[in-house]
Amino acid sequence: MKIALDPYMHRHLGLPDLCRKTAELGYEYLELSPREDFLPWWVRPRAHKERIAQFKKALRDHNLQLASLLPMYRWASPHEDERRAAVNYWKEAIQVAVEMGCTTMNSEFGRGPSPDRGHKVSCCGGLHSHESSEAAWWRSMEELVPILESEGVTLNVEPHPEDWCETLHPALDMLKTIGSDNVKFLYCTPHTFYFGDDMKAMIAEAGSMIAHVHIADTYNHKASSGLRYIVNPPGAKVTVHQHMDMHQGEIDWDLFFSELAKTGFDGIVTACVFGWEERADESGRFMRKEIQAYVDKYFR
Repeated sequence: MKIALDPYMHRHLGLPDLCRKTAELGYEYLELSPREDFLPWWVRPRAHKERIAQFKKALRDHNLQLASLLPMYRWASPHEDERRAAVNYWKEAIQVAVEMGCTTMNSEFGRGPSPDRGHKVSCCGGLHSHESSEAAWWRSMEELVPILESEGVTLNVEPHPEDWCETLHPALDMLKTIGSDNVKFLYCTPHTFYFGDDMKAMIAEAGSMIAHVHIADTYNHKASSGLRYIVNPPGAKVTVHQHMDMHQGEIDWDLFFSELAKTGFDGIVTACVFGWEERADESGRFMRKEIQAYVDKYFR
């Protein structure tokens, strides 16, 4: 099992210092989420040869391994120019992973088109935004899965709040339908209350498809008659969740780790706390220690 850090709260550091910091916080593995000098959000990778060499050296210097790369592209955009660009960026990102010697990537189903373009719903039988985004995603996967398989790279995909797919179903059904050993499911604990209502049942159903988990706490937005978060004006359409340190929210960690152990999980466990950058070091150390305690307790 690999316990990794998503160092997003330290993204202001250059790659060499980022590796030094990750090692200082007690990690042997790093999961690199989007950052402007490597795999930026939505646009073409910036990971040129010199930067890749610099990153590889820094990993070696600090006895770290790259557990996963996390690209974010508009591969589910119903606008073909956006989707086509995203697929090309994905192809480049896969080659970056190969060059880095990294056999795992992870991403989200995606939010569809760029916000400034939108996607209108036709009143005359046209596709809804959800349906057209799913169709676009399938077109992208049909092209990318053979490349992942040929390069020996596994892609772990997660539904995300406000994505066109944000629940366990249809996410799990679609990933299983692909039928590739190189496409697996990522269970993100702070998204639990968007996935569904029964964490125990969801983990059991996902079973061996779970190859990667993101660890952070969150509140149950469905509790207190839906008033765990109060939004004004009432009824405003918003999607809220947190990525807090363990035990600051409402995830039952004994239940999560005990049920995960029953699936035979032996993948990547990433600490993914965001939003408290003033205590990023303290959070990173705490999460490393706490995750290890649960791994020792339930995975023997």
